Amino acid sequence: MVHFVGAGSGAVDLITVRGKNLLEQADVIIYAGSLVNPQLLDNAKKECEIHNSAYMTLEEVIEVMKDAWERNLDVVRLHTGEPSIYGAVREQMDMLDKLEIEYDSTPGVSACFGAASSLDIEYTLPDVSQSLIITRMAGRTAVPEKESIESFAAHRASMAIYLSTGMLEELSKRLINGGYDRDTPAALVYKATWDDEKKFVGTISTLADIAKKNNITKTAIVLVGDAIAHNEYEKSRLYAADFETEFRKRI
Repeated sequence: MVHFVGAGSGAVDLITVRGKNLLEQADVIIYAGSLVNPQLLDNAKKECEIHNSAYMTLEEVIEVMKDAWERNLDVVRLHTGEPSIYGAVREQMDMLDKLEIEYDSTPGVSACFGAASSLDIEYTLPDVSQSLIITRMAGRTAVPEKESIESFAAHRASMAIYLSTGMLEELSKRLINGGYDRDTPAALVYKATWDDEKKFVGTISTLADIAKKNNITKTAIVLVGDAIAHNEYEKSRLYAADFETEFRKRI
């Protein structure tokens, strides 16, 4: 079996219990060395084969999986964060399907949730935003035209923007052109939940200056929206005294 496992956003103890168990049992581990915390490999057994996919092509990754399958060995493909978000896992799964190699998936904590925990924020505050948009700027991987930053900004919802730290001036311009005020709260979180994490709260218009001042050029996530500041919002009706649920009667 090949197990796709989310390593979490950075902190070693943010991997799931299931993910940690799979690491401990794995005969072969292929990990994303450019982003996964290497301390997670301390969970591997001594005889485990370990491969760093930062130095590998897709075909080489699949060849390691195929070889392990033929030897009846368990493989953990350890991805950063949550593999379903910018994890490039579908292409691996499709190739495994063609080879008739079985696989499963174990979720992980994505950077946007690690960053929220670091800042103690809630993305979905009543009367502020009830949606979280996860997106990115176009880079080596294109973004469909219908998913432009401007089109998402028009909703003025909470937004988590990945893989865009090197384009903050352009990002800020497009967010404002799309509908956010230039003074809309925004945060830049570098290596969320890692030991060397850095976090800054400003506005959309100050994002590029914050990054330049603190020499942040990559491995950071941008958060945007009024929920970042949490200055004004309605309390949830769920815990209101006059709100009745199947567990609690109206007072």
